[in-house]
Amino acid sequence: METLICRLLPYAVADGPHNMAADEVLLESAAASVASIRFYGWSPATLSLGYFQPEHLRHEDKRLAALPFVRRPSGGATLIHDREVTYALALPAGPPWQSPGEKVAAWLDRMHTIIAAALRDLGVMTRATSGQEEPFRGLLCFQHLTAGDLVIGRDKVVGSAQRRHRGALLQHGGILLAASPHAPVLPGIRELTGRSLTAAEVCAALQNRLARETGWTLTPGDWTPGEQERIAEFVQHKYTQSHWNRKR
Repeated sequence: METLICRLLPYAVADGPHNMAADEVLLESAAASVASIRFYGWSPATLSLGYFQPEHLRHEDKRLAALPFVRRPSGGATLIHDREVTYALALPAGPPWQSPGEKVAAWLDRMHTIIAAALRDLGVMTRATSGQEEPFRGLLCFQHLTAGDLVIGRDKVVGSAQRRHRGALLQHGGILLAASPHAPVLPGIRELTGRSLTAAEVCAALQNRLARETGWTLTPGDWTPGEQERIAEFVQHKYTQSHWNRKR
């Protein structure tokens, strides 16, 4: 059986435009048959809008309006990226990475199962929601439960979104380690369990579980020079520009 190799990019902390540009380049590389995963953080704390959301929504809360913001290439509702670990998984089209005819949400469920196992390895118990348990409660994505989200009690701590390009898949999502002062209404793992997890231990647990559950070989690698150039282009011409961030 062929061993599948998925590139594991180094953990990095960056601002919103850089993070979203990097994720878009991951999708481009996946369309060129390169599978990758990366884990990352955000600095400064950043608000991200889903692709279809109107920009004016962020002005409904003064704390949110004061944050730097970026529009994601994926859908979903407003996110506050602060005390979290974010992952981005990019897979080429078709077998062996994606099964023919599988449902659109297949990798959402698969990745959330892997994240739940990794958190369990760290002593944190979560469960997947059916998506029918709570109505929408506010502006923020983590106030809204969709099928497969991971919760502790009734509070969401893991959610993800997708984008596809030429059959390739980009899936990115956040693991809420602790409440942000910019969104105190959302408790994180620390508030809900008393466990103060570090980004390093969460990333290590995720890498271990991803390899075990998929059978892939995660090979540490870095961005190619061409990818670095594309990231810089997307930062300059898209993710820092009003025509993108305020397009709706």
